[in-house]
Amino acid sequence: MTQITVQLPEDIAQRLESRWKDLPRAALESLALEAYRSEILTTSELRQLLGYETGHALDGFLKEHGVYLEYTPKELEREAESSRRLSQLRHRELLAKDRERRAG
Repeated sequence: MTQITVQLPEDIAQRLESRWKDLPRAALESLALEAYRSEILTTSELRQLLGYETGHALDGFLKEHGVYLEYTPKELEREAESSRRLSQLRHRELLAKDRERRAG
């Protein structure tokens, strides 16, 4: 691991700490977000750097900071197809429940 030290004037450090109680974590997150936005880090690397165990947790973090996952056209199509399948499945379930309700 590489350790980075940042020297801040005391008054600025106090103001920042009043806003972000864990200033080292806030600095790490800011650096990581900028590296992700600049396409220096991949999603996997960002997750590893910030210590998130799941992509879902990372997605929540990114949304909190107004950053959204980058999808390729192929990934978007895969997501769309998955949504269509789930929608059709849910529609069939609702129809079956409706038939059961009417029959029973």
